[in-house]
Amino acid sequence: MGRPAPAGGLGSAARYDGRVRQNLLVRVTADAIGADEAMAFVADPGAGGTCVFLGTVRDHSSGGAVTGLAYEAWEEQAVRRLAELGDELFERWPLCKAAFLHRFGELAVGEVSVVVACSAPHRAEAFEACRRGIEQLKRDVPIWKKEHLVSGESSWVMGS
Repeated sequence: MGRPAPAGGLGSAARYDGRVRQNLLVRVTADAIGADEAMAFVADPGAGGTCVFLGTVRDHSSGGAVTGLAYEAWEEQAVRRLAELGDELFERWPLCKAAFLHRFGELAVGEVSVVVACSAPHRAEAFEACRRGIEQLKRDVPIWKKEHLVSGESSWVMGS
């Protein structure tokens, strides 16, 4: 199954540093990502709880054994939608800071594909906002995933 073709984008991380505003980091990049950058960004003296979600490439799926994934992004729209999602989280919970990082390109098994981090005065808000952030990201952000299987087949995966 195909996916919509991406239009022009923001390009590499070298042209876009990711800071949307003082309390929100959004980055869609071909470069490696991880918890350290997100944790450093969301650190805040008013935070009593910080929650970080890391999505990684696993070695299997319902289609069979996986050798890797390819992510494609409509970068400009993905960044815009992630910033809107950040706004939604800040409206719903008393967050200190939030970060959304997502890779595109070819990723091997074990590599981090997505990071969502939220800090808040209390752990419940941090957990709830982080969970909402990853669920909405997977549902609404124009980033597409293609699985490469051991069998040599590759296919676009919808809604995951």
